Amino acid sequence: MISQLKLVKSFRNRQLINRFYSISSSTYDTDIEFSNGRKITIRTGHLAKFSDGCAIVKSGDTAVMCTAISKQKPSTSSFLPLTVDYRLKSAAAGRIPTNFLRRELGTSEREILSARLVDRSIRPLFSKDYRCDTQIVCNVLSVDSMNKPDVHAINAASAALHLSDIPWNGPLAAVRMGMINNELIVNPTRRELQHSSLDLIVAATKQNLVVMLEGKGDIILLPDLLKAIKQGTKEAQVIINKIEGMRKELPIAKAKREKLDLKTLSQEVTEAIKATSSLRLKDIFRNVSHDKLSRDNAVNVLRQEVTSSVWSSFPDSDINQIIEEFNKVTIASFREFVLEENIRCDGRGFDDLRKISCEVDVFKPLHGSAIFTRGQTQVFCSVTLDSKESALKLDSLNALESGVKEKSFFVHYEFPPYAVGEIGKIGAVNRRELGHGALAEKGLVPIIPQNSPFTIRLNSEVLESNGSSSMATVCGGSLALMDAGIQISSPAAGVAIGLITKYNNDDTKHIEDYRILTDQLGIEDYMGDMDMKVSGTKKGITSIQTDLKIPGIPLKIINESLQKSVDAKSKIIDILRSCIDSPRLEKKESWPVSEKLKVEPHQRSKIIGPGGIHVKQLFLETGVQLTQIDENSFNIFAPSKSAMDEAKEFIQKLLEKDRVPELDFGGIYTAKIIELRDIGVMVTLYPSMPPTLLHNSQLDMRKVAHPSALGLEVGQEISVKYFGRDPVSGLMRLSRKVLQSPASAKIKNLDRNSSTLPEKEK
Repeated sequence: MISQLKLVKSFRNRQLINRFYSISSSTYDTDIEFSNGRKITIRTGHLAKFSDGCAIVKSGDTAVMCTAISKQKPSTSSFLPLTVDYRLKSAAAGRIPTNFLRRELGTSEREILSARLVDRSIRPLFSKDYRCDTQIVCNVLSVDSMNKPDVHAINAASAALHLSDIPWNGPLAAVRMGMINNELIVNPTRRELQHSSLDLIVAATKQNLVVMLEGKGDIILLPDLLKAIKQGTKEAQVIINKIEGMRKELPIAKAKREKLDLKTLSQEVTEAIKATSSLRLKDIFRNVSHDKLSRDNAVNVLRQEVTSSVWSSFPDSDINQIIEEFNKVTIASFREFVLEENIRCDGRGFDDLRKISCEVDVFKPLHGSAIFTRGQTQVFCSVTLDSKESALKLDSLNALESGVKEKSFFVHYEFPPYAVGEIGKIGAVNRRELGHGALAEKGLVPIIPQNSPFTIRLNSEVLESNGSSSMATVCGGSLALMDAGIQISSPAAGVAIGLITKYNNDDTKHIEDYRILTDQLGIEDYMGDMDMKVSGTKKGITSIQTDLKIPGIPLKIINESLQKSVDAKSKIIDILRSCIDSPRLEKKESWPVSEKLKVEPHQRSKIIGPGGIHVKQLFLETGVQLTQIDENSFNIFAPSKSAMDEAKEFIQKLLEKDRVPELDFGGIYTAKIIELRDIGVMVTLYPSMPPTLLHNSQLDMRKVAHPSALGLEVGQEISVKYFGRDPVSGLMRLSRKVLQSPASAKIKNLDRNSSTLPEKEK
């Protein structure tokens, strides 16, 4: 048996080796030029030849390689087992990781978000009955400082799948759209994105069908967004045509696998399931008294009854297939119910919002807090304010890829299992939580003031979930920010838009009928065709994310959905304003305080202390952070007003022995000689003052070789004129020789707090 296994393995290896050498010399490049003259190149047949498909997309010096591999036999899962991995290693940017091991450890947040971007683009184009394990690996080979690699990973994955033998209804293509001075830019560079009011990725397939949208905007107007989507869809057709041409012309393009015949139920069993469940399912959906849990329970009870009944009548059938067929009938019945009866399962019209309630200042110790409830979706948002030193620092690679070195505002999103009435593990943040948090952060960033003296952390915990918890985070986060006194430019809100369509033979270009669902429920998301999340202010849009389950929809439906989202968003903002109209002005006792402290340059060492001991002591005793801004100023950040008062008292004690009187420019003061030097005398104007040099050139109108030539002695008092401080060294500028003529002003003796002439001066 072992020898047979070795023979089979050897034969398989020989097949792979022969396959490798047969195509090792086949390398093909295809150049693609967009309307603005920018180009990308798709290369295939050169690397990773053991994969089912491989393609490299290059833009400038940024290159992304994507491989596609799918097993020959289907798995036992009832869904498409697709995995997308995205890797951006430090070596791609000519860097070494800064961790202890000096190598990449776990998957970064940027890699997870980019992998989700690719997954959401390519998944809708797989057949619903494709069950083979499939893995897409996107590996960034090199990255420059101009071109972002994430959008090119979508195109590379599309080319790899289309040129492989994996059954896939592609190709698709993606472009990034920017807008500067109301002009659209295709695939803008990082520098252009810094000045762009829009950062939108549009993924589309043939016939101008939109598959995926992901973007953020600086409160961009709806007409501008629609224009960008339309232009992006048009530019994507250029890439699609090139990829299709590669499959037709290149000899390395593989014939698609034959469709595997999955084991299915007989027609008689299928009809029995439909006959016993379809009408009863519609009755459940028609009952508007059901909430999420009761409706799910009713469907589960019916599932058990139908499964037992059908299995007893057809004992030879697979019970798992009976359950799967029932689930298909459930989805079909729900969609028919919505399309035929023009009503939703909770009794709302297609444009109606669920009941919304808001509450702010929930817990007094928090800097800002809010509870936002929309139907059976509820989130608790809290805002924490901290010093600028608490900003989220990005590593060099993520800073290069995102163009941001640190973030002073960030959103953390948590989705515990009890939010959906389940038991689960609570631990590290998962991919879904990262994605939803990033989307909510995009929706809120444009309204955050750029000159805020604080680092702002918004934490959102989902307490109940029945659809669109990420958009509820935008609404609750906007309330919490206003409760925390953050002077946001305008309240922001978010809403999810759903879609149910009717079409034939995967021809989504010619959709026979459809319904757009405003503020969709969880069941409408699960059984529908689209999940469009839109957030923004009343003036414009700040973020958009659109996922589809069907292979693309026309621009007409996208336009209608966006218009409905804008209308719904405006209604939600009115409700938010009824709870709290503007950012809070009266200060809470729990709010942190930030002030600036100006000191003389020579006082810095007294405040900081040896090795920073005074700064550390201040933080340990009061929780106050003291940060030096420049030579003459410090920033004091205190967690509360009482802590600030305590910190000021602490600093005052450090400086009370070193109190500096106000010196007038051009004023005449009495100086005491402390030391005689070859180049001049060291003098002080007041007690505890560090001695400063009065140079020989400023002692007398005559040239002085040594101070003793003038009969000056240690302890003697002389009159000097004050000319401010040197802008570079910070030292006092004093002169005695300008007083050789009769004095025209009183002499100030800071030692005696009087205005008398010195007793002795030669």
